[in-house]
Amino acid sequence: MDIATFCRQSRVLVIAGKGGVGKTTITAALARMAARAGLDVLVVELEGKPGVSAAFGATEPLAYTDSTLTAGSGPLGIVRDDGSGPRGAGQPEAVAEGTVHARRITPDDALLEYLAEHGMGRISKRLVSSGALDVVSTAIPGIRDILVLGKIKQLEREADVDLILVDAPATGHAMTFLSSARGLLDAARSGPVRAQAQDVVELLADPERCQVALVTLPEEMPVNEVIEAAYQLEDRVGLTLGPVIVNGCLSDDPRLSEDPAAAAAAVAVTLSTEQIGALAAAASFRASRYALQVAQRRRLADELPLRQLEAPIVFSDTIGPREIERIAESLADAIENIGAEPAPTVS
Repeated sequence: MDIATFCRQSRVLVIAGKGGVGKTTITAALARMAARAGLDVLVVELEGKPGVSAAFGATEPLAYTDSTLTAGSGPLGIVRDDGSGPRGAGQPEAVAEGTVHARRITPDDALLEYLAEHGMGRISKRLVSSGALDVVSTAIPGIRDILVLGKIKQLEREADVDLILVDAPATGHAMTFLSSARGLLDAARSGPVRAQAQDVVELLADPERCQVALVTLPEEMPVNEVIEAAYQLEDRVGLTLGPVIVNGCLSDDPRLSEDPAAAAAAVAVTLSTEQIGALAAAASFRASRYALQVAQRRRLADELPLRQLEAPIVFSDTIGPREIERIAESLADAIENIGAEPAPTVS
């Protein structure tokens, strides 16, 4: 599948999953991938963590207003060979890189903006000066989530970018976050709160406007949680699910089965007995981790009939532009292979 086509399946893509599976890293990598395919992207961060900006090499934290993480450039070495370009069928078409924007959305900021846009700017200033803002924004159960989702809905309607990526909270909070609109819709019979909830429900229920991509690790507990979350999101919230992104995947390396002593001798390297033993133990551990990965991905495929996209494990203390670029390329390769095989099999 073409990368741009994949990214245009929905205007809002919510990235969700268990805490610690790398949601923010995957969000940044998807943004980079989409930008390299020529799309303008907005990343929405909800928890005030520095991961998104750091992934693009920025040092300043995100604010409520847009920050530009990468500016679009001229034509890249990336090509699309779909026959739709001006050069004719079979001729590669250069793609200009898109721009990645990012912003942090908080309930308090969304409330203040809402009041100001509805002619109540003076009231919003008094709420801030009096310290009563938090009281107002928590007066109705679920209202904080609706304020944030309502802002995302507004951004989606304005359509200033091709794709909005939402770095959602961890699964437990994300379930409450995404289901809050239906709860308020049932509780509020009329008024602006109900209208806002109705708009949010319509956004979440329309797969051309909003979908969810779940992120997991190829391990037992994260896989269990992502399976449970997938069915809850479909049944309780009515959301459409995109592919599951399996993060932190090891590659299959046939060299792991080689005898360390023989491999060293083949290149005229002398190893001590302790070094040979350590290499053999490391190879055994790596092979066992890969076998576990294969087993968990097979179980995931059996219990959750969604296509899997593989993101590689990155051996680095920090996640910056270089690491994000590598993950983005891996995700792009996985997406371009969608359709090459009839089913999401795991080798």
